Amino acid sequence: MIIKYAIAAFFCMLATSFIPAFSNIYYVATNGSDANTGAINAPFLTIQRAQTSAAAGDTVYIRGGTYVMTTAQIAQYSGIWAYVTLISKSGTPGNRIKYWNYPNERPVFNYENIKPAGFRIHAFEVMASWVHLNGIEVTGVQVTITTHTQSECFDNQGSDNIYENLSMHDGKAIGFYLTRGGNNLILNCDAYNNWDDVSENGRGGNTDGFGYHPNKDQVGYTNNIFRGCRAWFNSDDGFDCINAFEPVIIENCWSFYNGYSTDFVSRGDGNGFKIGGFGVKDFSRLPATIPRHVVRFCLAVKNKASGFYANHHLGGNNWYNNSAYLNSVNYNMLNRSEDHTSDVPGFGHQLKNNLGWDARNTEFNNLNTATSNADFNYFTLPVTVTKDDFSGIDLNLLTAPRQADGSLPNNDFMRLLPSSDCINKGAAVGLPYNGPAPDLGCFESNVQ
Repeated sequence: MIIKYAIAAFFCMLATSFIPAFSNIYYVATNGSDANTGAINAPFLTIQRAQTSAAAGDTVYIRGGTYVMTTAQIAQYSGIWAYVTLISKSGTPGNRIKYWNYPNERPVFNYENIKPAGFRIHAFEVMASWVHLNGIEVTGVQVTITTHTQSECFDNQGSDNIYENLSMHDGKAIGFYLTRGGNNLILNCDAYNNWDDVSENGRGGNTDGFGYHPNKDQVGYTNNIFRGCRAWFNSDDGFDCINAFEPVIIENCWSFYNGYSTDFVSRGDGNGFKIGGFGVKDFSRLPATIPRHVVRFCLAVKNKASGFYANHHLGGNNWYNNSAYLNSVNYNMLNRSEDHTSDVPGFGHQLKNNLGWDARNTEFNNLNTATSNADFNYFTLPVTVTKDDFSGIDLNLLTAPRQADGSLPNNDFMRLLPSSDCINKGAAVGLPYNGPAPDLGCFESNVQ
């Protein structure tokens, strides 16, 4: 009898183990209605409506076309913020809620008509965790407040999220912004042509491509990564990490033409990668441990100010295998003194395998080589860098279309020729490379 029950239990367990995990698919389309069921032939009109039906493991497909957003579609007013689309429902580990463009279609959300007086506008406010946004384009986000303010295209407040193949452009808002959450991946996203000409002096001094600023209330939210992203013609900086209480990794990202209008009129600060700093006078507001950020395999070209900038940071960062060209200063490692009283040459930095050429003013400055580990860079090695080192320096290649999988363009820009003496001149830092040693710069050659 015991054997009979054991066999029965075994087959019951076997049967239940093969029960498929069902998930639902919903659709959003420009000709939809939020009174519909969300089926492919009866789509919703808004993502806001779709999230009320979606649960962990479900997918919301967003059909192509232009969604002209209206003030009536603002999901929530909260304090000084107006959240147009508020994603507040979380998935679970291994079962994200996906908000994806329908295959081979591109949904464009236009916010030009949303101008609530006295509110900061967030096109997408993501308070959820375990969600994946993919293939969404945001344009025309407005600013209406004339004093110090900012709007955002995507604002992250959750953890374990993926933001992939997003495009944020031709508006007055920051492209992507994070103040809370950990384990988020921002992958293959573009932020460009963004300029706040309304607030303060109209120079757009708060409009960055990507902002990373986890605040002091969120200590422990780590492992955020920006990978394969591009920022250009943003009126302030391409990537900005001021007041970040936790470290970030920025890898394989390109930042160019920031701090300028599209016809190269001067706007805001204009750094390619502004990494660190706190800009506070009350030292009690500093993090207990100063974060050490990592910037690797990144490219900075023709930014108004510095290509790579430590921004008065209170400690060192890791800068590995980056390339800089035509910035005012290619590498500016300026730190703040440990007692916070004055600016000093950068200390504690790890700079390895970095490459630069043809800075408009200075190749590198504000670096204390005695207190930083800065060997194996183009400015410390016996190498000579000229245009003959590269197979291409055509700036038009920077804005080439992305590859089919969403990754950065694969072209000749600043790729080292086999004859370059910058090949195999670096030092191993735990990152992959070809040949006997790493090359200098962000593009590893195939020369053995």
